[in-house]
Amino acid sequence: MLKIGALVSGGGTNLQAIINAIENGSIENAQIVTVVSNKPQAYALERAKKHGIEGACIAPKDFSDREAFNRALINHFEEMQVDLIVLAGYLVVLGESFVKHFRNRIMNIHPSLIPSFCGDGYYGLRVHQAVLDRGVKVTGATVHFVDEGTDTGPIILQKAVEVKQGDTAETLQKRVMEEAEWIIFPEAIRLYAEGKIKVQDHKVVICD
Repeated sequence: MLKIGALVSGGGTNLQAIINAIENGSIENAQIVTVVSNKPQAYALERAKKHGIEGACIAPKDFSDREAFNRALINHFEEMQVDLIVLAGYLVVLGESFVKHFRNRIMNIHPSLIPSFCGDGYYGLRVHQAVLDRGVKVTGATVHFVDEGTDTGPIILQKAVEVKQGDTAETLQKRVMEEAEWIIFPEAIRLYAEGKIKVQDHKVVICD
C-alpha cells in the first residue's frame, strides 16, 4: 500500500481530486495518511477530516528557523511512514534538506506547460494572467517531481488546455483545473503507485 502525505495551503481542490480517485478506485493500492498545512484554517484540512484523514498544521512561524521547520516536516512524514508527498496548492518553499531527504518522492502540480510561465513568482492566478497577457493560444498543467529549483524538477505528465477568446484569469484557471490538473495529478500518482515511473538523467520514463 502506497502511503501518501499531502502538503496544502488553501482550499485543496487538487487534494479532493486525489481523494476522489482513490475512493472510486482509479488509484489502487494507495491511501492518503496525512494532510499537512501551514495554515490552521485551510479548508483542505476540513476536506481531510471529512474523509477520515489525519490533518496537521506545521507552520514556519512556529519554529526558530527554517531548518527546524524542515526537520519537523521530515520527522512528521517519516513517523507516518509516507512513501510519496504531493504538493496540492502548497505556497511554502521547501528547504534543500527536505527535498534531498525525499528525492524523487515529492510531486507538484503547476498550472502551465512547463517551461512556460513557471519559476519564481508564477503561482495561482498570476500564471493565468501571464498566459493571457502574452496571448498564447494553448496553456495547460504539468505534474513534476520537486527538486531544489522552482518548477525545475523532472516532468511526469502534461496536458494542454485551449485558451479561449474572452477568458479571464479566473475562467482560465477553472478550465485548467477541470480539464488538466484534476486529471493528470491522480494519473501521475496512479503510475507511481504501480511502479511505472522511473527517473533517468533528470527525465521521467514511464514504463509499460
